[in-house]
Amino acid sequence: MMKRPFLWNQDARWDSLEMSYALARSAKEITAPRSLETHFRELEALLASIETKSLPPAAPEFLRLEQDFFSLAPLVGASPRYVATYVALASRMRGALKHQAEQWDMNERTARETLYRLLYGGRTAVEEVILQAPPDQRPPALLTETDEPSATPSSPLLGLNIHSGDILVSRGSVPTSALIARGNDFPGNFSHIALAHVDPVTGRLSLIEAHIEKGVAVATAEQYLGDAKLRVLVLRLRSDLPALRQDPLLPHRAASAMLRRALGAHIAYDFSMDCADSAALFCSEVASDGYRPFGVELWMGMSHLSSPGLRSWLADFGVRHWETQEPSDLEYDPQLRVVAEWRDPETLRKDHIDNAVTEAMLERAEQGERLSYSWYALPVARIVKAYSSMLNFFGAVGPIPEGMSATSALKYTFYVDKHGAAALAVRESSERFRHERGYEPPYWEMVRMARAALPRQESH
Repeated sequence: MMKRPFLWNQDARWDSLEMSYALARSAKEITAPRSLETHFRELEALLASIETKSLPPAAPEFLRLEQDFFSLAPLVGASPRYVATYVALASRMRGALKHQAEQWDMNERTARETLYRLLYGGRTAVEEVILQAPPDQRPPALLTETDEPSATPSSPLLGLNIHSGDILVSRGSVPTSALIARGNDFPGNFSHIALAHVDPVTGRLSLIEAHIEKGVAVATAEQYLGDAKLRVLVLRLRSDLPALRQDPLLPHRAASAMLRRALGAHIAYDFSMDCADSAALFCSEVASDGYRPFGVELWMGMSHLSSPGLRSWLADFGVRHWETQEPSDLEYDPQLRVVAEWRDPETLRKDHIDNAVTEAMLERAEQGERLSYSWYALPVARIVKAYSSMLNFFGAVGPIPEGMSATSALKYTFYVDKHGAAALAVRESSERFRHERGYEPPYWEMVRMARAALPRQESH
């Protein structure tokens, strides 16, 4: 697959959609040539047709589906009673696309772009509609999708039965979570992976994760939810996979093996993001390394990080491998079904602001801006690093994570501070936008606000 960042390059289209929304919102009745019901019926008919066929990723039906789904968004935004119908249609669209992708080569560029445009693009359209809707007309936080059969033990979480072997893909609330989600040839929504294990006797749910601060760790359900999350996607292996037909308990056995490994010895965090080295693990590897010994290779389409500016910044944090396994890209793996998606409507705006600021900052990275730090802070940082290393030796967590240098820690602080200041400015600009125009600024407007909020880096 050709390695290059995906670009929408459709600013005029986004502005046109915003104009359509503003016009529909200001009208007493939607004055579109066809009623919303007609739009929905035609889109459902197209989706039904796609569901009955086996199509290549370049099939024109997918482009039409994208165009029609996006065009419907401003009309739904102006008529929030249709939000639930629109969200349900997006869920059905994702299921249909993932089913089609079962026959595709996910390392082929067209296949990856088709899935991305419709799954990521569809989620973006849905969330723009949700943010415009009054709170009492927003969909519930938890949206179930495919009740994929599973023979493994289960336990409740977020109002859903989580089965042993399920993979929880989530988005954290800190600035670097946005960097992990967006720092990808195909920018996404997720920054973290956890592998679920359910004890068949006690029903206890454990989440196996890799944290920057402490490496691989096992969390209870309460601890997992206590670590702030803006969204969670629950994925489950398809029950019709040959490996699962032969052994329906395979997901539980994979989770059990990873749990034993996590509890048996300390596993450091893999800052280099080297999927070929299992001595240290980053979060995605907890799932992929857990399943690999049982014959299941996750991430059928590997992630690529090809932008020079992004590589430069991530290298400052210790990343050395640019073909890897990004959390967001697991959603596109056709071996997995989407069981449910949970998003917090109250923090959805923060998610979008963080993304917008990150996108604007990465644009600056491509223009040559680099992460910096105050040279006079380095001696103190080295002392803190030495103290952290001593704590690590005795099994404790220090102020600077194991595997991160003092210089990297200072650059991390620089990044977080710069992101935080710009995010605050975007929040203030968003409030002014909302006051002046009467509706929430869409994501592309937030990106423009973020560009304006970021100061130019002084040359040295």
